[in-house]
Amino acid sequence: MRSRLLGIVLALVVLVLVGMGVPLGRGVAATEQQEMFLDRLTDTSRFASVAQQPIIHGRPDLLEPSLERYEQLYGIQVGLLGPDGRVLVGSSELDLSPAPVRDAVDQALAGRLPATPELFMPWEDALLVLAEPVLVDGEVRGAVVTLSPTAKTRAEVALWWLVITLGGLFALVLAVFAALPLVRWTLRPVRRLDDATGALLAAVQSGRAVEPVGSSDGPPELRQLSRSFDQMAANVGDVLAAQRAFVADASHQLRNPLTALKLRLSNLEGHVSGEAREHQLAALAEADRLNRILDELLSMARAESSSVDPVPVDLDRAVAGRLSAWTPAAASRDVHLVLDGEPGGQVLAPPRGVEAVLDALLDNALKFTAEGSLVRVDVRRLDGVVRLSVRDGGPGLAEDELERATDRFWRSPLHQNVPGSGLGLSIVRRIVERVGGAVRLELPEGGGLRVVVEFPAL
Repeated sequence: MRSRLLGIVLALVVLVLVGMGVPLGRGVAATEQQEMFLDRLTDTSRFASVAQQPIIHGRPDLLEPSLERYEQLYGIQVGLLGPDGRVLVGSSELDLSPAPVRDAVDQALAGRLPATPELFMPWEDALLVLAEPVLVDGEVRGAVVTLSPTAKTRAEVALWWLVITLGGLFALVLAVFAALPLVRWTLRPVRRLDDATGALLAAVQSGRAVEPVGSSDGPPELRQLSRSFDQMAANVGDVLAAQRAFVADASHQLRNPLTALKLRLSNLEGHVSGEAREHQLAALAEADRLNRILDELLSMARAESSSVDPVPVDLDRAVAGRLSAWTPAAASRDVHLVLDGEPGGQVLAPPRGVEAVLDALLDNALKFTAEGSLVRVDVRRLDGVVRLSVRDGGPGLAEDELERATDRFWRSPLHQNVPGSGLGLSIVRRIVERVGGAVRLELPEGGGLRVVVEFPAL
């Protein structure tokens, strides 16, 4: 953004310099050309006045020494023409054939005085053509024509233009040095807002307080925006903290009445029969399901509100420990847990975060994997991350359901009869996002579902 804002400032400066420099350059060229025109016009008029007597007496050759001397001194070709446009006396190299010379001679023989020529540029190799009539008693008896080189004037104009260009470049450099502090001062609050916006999500997710942006410098409008952002960030943090506290408190407080309910239902054992027995068992199953949901709600609240900083974790030890713990549960379902890949080494994760992720993924995998199948756990280290994946042998998900699978309480319509609350993958995503990791769901060849988790490698 700094380069764009600086570009806008410099574009405006360039427009101002061009708007001032172009008229100034044209004005300098016009002034130099006007001085040359007046000087040559004076000489041409003098020759036209001197030529009157020689023409009256029929002796135009009397002017030849003056014309030759003038050409030798100034390099300007001069010629005296008769009424018919024929050269009576003048330079041997005088050429009247070019159209500008012919037009000027015709104008002079018609009795018209020279007019200011059009502005010529430094790169135009042109001659200044002036022709003035020789009048005797008001009658045109001939004309004097001068052909003046313009190299000197054009060189002076080019020099002036070079000075103007260098002055413009110098002004542009000064504008850059003057604009840089101004642009930095203007964008300083914007950079702080950008940094604060990036840190807001991480702070809110980890339960830490959001650092205020502050508003000590910068334009008044941006200082006000910074204050509004600080207020908004504080409100968001308070709301999310209150929400997490409510979830944790509610889950904790519901445990006591739920435990009491299960005891009462268990105490009815042997006192109900028939259809009532079926309702009692169904009520106990629902109580167990509600207890699992409360456990996962507490896990979700801890994953979202933990303010403990991430720590280095030995991924291989954590994986080995959880696979050992889940092996009896897998064996009871005739499911084999297989570890593939390579040593993952150390990763950055919340305390016991890797274990919580594996518990959630293995629990889901065992729910959906058929008896006699495999659950594959794979570890790979590449590109600065460690990828931990768990693949089950179940029915998988539809392609359009992969993105929704990590939402809270979401469950596929095809899996409604499988025990669960729909919070497992959501907890995994919250834990991994706290350390800047990622969660991805894939449908591998051969069926099933693969959940890939990426932790930052150390």
